[in-house]
Amino acid sequence: MATASIFAGAVTVTVTTDVTPLFNPSHLIIGKSLSTSKFSSIKSSVSFSRKTLTPIRYSSSPADHSPVAAVEAITNRSKTSLKSRLRGGETLYGLFLLSFSPTLAEIAAHAGYDYVVVDMEHGPGGIPEALDCIRALNAAGTSAILRLPENSPTWAKKALDLGPQGIMFPMIESRKDATKAVSYCRFPPDGIRGSAHTVVRASNYGIDEGYLSNYAEEILIMCQVESSEGVKKADEIAAVDGVDCVQMGPLDLSASLGYLWDPGHKKVREMMKKAEKSVLTSDPAKGGAYLSGFAMPHDGAVEIRGRGYHMVAGAVDVGLFRNAAVEDVRRFKMGLVNESDGEDSLEHDKDVDDEKYWSE
Repeated sequence: MATASIFAGAVTVTVTTDVTPLFNPSHLIIGKSLSTSKFSSIKSSVSFSRKTLTPIRYSSSPADHSPVAAVEAITNRSKTSLKSRLRGGETLYGLFLLSFSPTLAEIAAHAGYDYVVVDMEHGPGGIPEALDCIRALNAAGTSAILRLPENSPTWAKKALDLGPQGIMFPMIESRKDATKAVSYCRFPPDGIRGSAHTVVRASNYGIDEGYLSNYAEEILIMCQVESSEGVKKADEIAAVDGVDCVQMGPLDLSASLGYLWDPGHKKVREMMKKAEKSVLTSDPAKGGAYLSGFAMPHDGAVEIRGRGYHMVAGAVDVGLFRNAAVEDVRRFKMGLVNESDGEDSLEHDKDVDDEKYWSE
């Protein structure tokens, strides 16, 4: 059972119902349609309460699993960079934002996500739309990461000038690819990034006089390993100076192996484990990289964290909204209240083949 609060004026209406399926990682994936063939009965009740929801953040320290510690973590998170938090041993939990909605970005931040990836690879937005989302996230104290459409100096330059805390390069398959990605993030002589640091947002429009001294330390550079070739070179990619994190891409990896509709296939899992081992055996303190990944129906967020992942993306914004919308329409059209016994009727098909996969 879970509780959701709806605020209307000074009164908080608390609706208590079984919404576990909506928050199951296996239901947060975009792709194939949800099955509506079977339904089962659940209980629903309404009560009034003045309690408010407190976002809870995961910490690797058992002593930090209290509401007080969670609130303090939320208050202090905007003061600490993602790289600093990773070095401090935290496991970070995030969301992918494909809608480019500043409102949803703001909600995600207030909900308690440690970071939000604004996805310019698969989302419909570009630089102007990404800027609006970054502003919303910054205002609410959550770190923004921009995923680029491609590994190119032009996209990297424009994205970095917006001032995100992280940047993600897709489809990195070799040491050479990773080295190029890092060079796009560094000013000469360390790289080839074009300079307009006196006027761009990243430097507070030139007001931050220490920007050039600190920018390389603050930005989290992430390289995606999402092909069979990338897996073979995962150890080399993780060892490239400047690569802070290796992001696994299970869907594109499964496609490169010939299992587009079966990312849970044994061969895909074996390749994933090989890449994970390559990254996890590297030491970030000695030039290695952190490991980041997506939750999947067959490989949930808790399982990923348990294998040593340092950053875990458990959902995507349009997937969360889609599930809530489909559920709302289903409840109404199937007859939420059974007049004879007052019970709701609902059942979700558990077949993984009918789950929705989300695009990487």
